[in-house]
Amino acid sequence: MFNRYVCKTLVFLLLAGVTVSAQANWYLDGESSRLSFISTKNANISEVQRFLVLHGKVDPKGLAEVEVELESVNSGIPLRDERMRKELFEIQTFPEALITTQIDLRPINDLAPGAQLELRLPLTVNLHGKQHQYNAELLATRLDDRRFQVVTLEPLVISAEDFGLAPGLESLRKVAGLSAISLSVPVGAVLIFTAR
Repeated sequence: MFNRYVCKTLVFLLLAGVTVSAQANWYLDGESSRLSFISTKNANISEVQRFLVLHGKVDPKGLAEVEVELESVNSGIPLRDERMRKELFEIQTFPEALITTQIDLRPINDLAPGAQLELRLPLTVNLHGKQHQYNAELLATRLDDRRFQVVTLEPLVISAEDFGLAPGLESLRKVAGLSAISLSVPVGAVLIFTAR
């Protein structure tokens, strides 16, 4: 009797563990995730910069959102960061960017730890009061029962003109005394989600 009860309890717990990821909200691990971009100035000088504060989640229906706090932009040069916040992103009016997509979670939930799945998804980027869609090539990796990682297989190339950022870039160009700043910016991401 006792053994039968123990076996039933173990089976129930194992099944509950399997279904938790299917029903759970997946939350972005902001400290382990990274969103970076490459800016190019004077035609041939490229620099990697990133955002330090990200939030996000994937709900049980697969709606995924990643919020980027634009104030957290980090180029390694404080004065440049301050100019980007004020002149480019205008964070007083537009404090964050929002990236959204719809993911079919079933194939990811079915992955064994360490297994990978390539995804092609339409992403919507809301930035500076404007919205634009991109097709993203992504790689999802199941890290363990409660975590998965999504990385960009190739960068998304964001055009500053699509988001009304060209005048801000021109202001930055003038104040920095540069001959040019590229309007096209490749963006890459490594995002880790944890089930809760």
